[in-house]
Amino acid sequence: MDLILWRHAEAEDGIEDLSRALTRRGQQQASRMASWLRDRLPDDYVLLASEAVRSQQTAAYLSKSYTVLPELNPGAEADEVLRAAGWPAAGGTVVVVGHQPYIGWLTARLLAEQQQMWSVKKGSVWWLSHRERHGLEQVRLKLMLTPGMLDP
Repeated sequence: MDLILWRHAEAEDGIEDLSRALTRRGQQQASRMASWLRDRLPDDYVLLASEAVRSQQTAAYLSKSYTVLPELNPGAEADEVLRAAGWPAAGGTVVVVGHQPYIGWLTARLLAEQQQMWSVKKGSVWWLSHRERHGLEQVRLKLMLTPGMLDP
């Protein structure tokens, strides 16, 4: 299974957290990352987003067809996110458009088996792959990409 953790792009400040929308810069970040992903994703990937407007707006740059799950909302626990994504048993490729701090917790846990909070820039993608080889489960980092790395 491939799991792509995509932090929502830059959003406006605001008191009502779930209603915060992408800024113009965030729209550009999401558009560039979506274009990059679209060229590399398999046709049958699954796209999941939280109930937050900024998460759904980010996802919509990749596809108009995505599933909204409250289990991916800001403040979610890492285990909730993994269950929602079906990790690792779901197979295929799942893209989760979500939030800090759980993306940082998940990347540290899955890659380094550490309970640390890694910093993840807005609009960034962490592409992880799970496989079983010689009876051992393995998680490998296929890619970590920030929006700034896509700038011309």
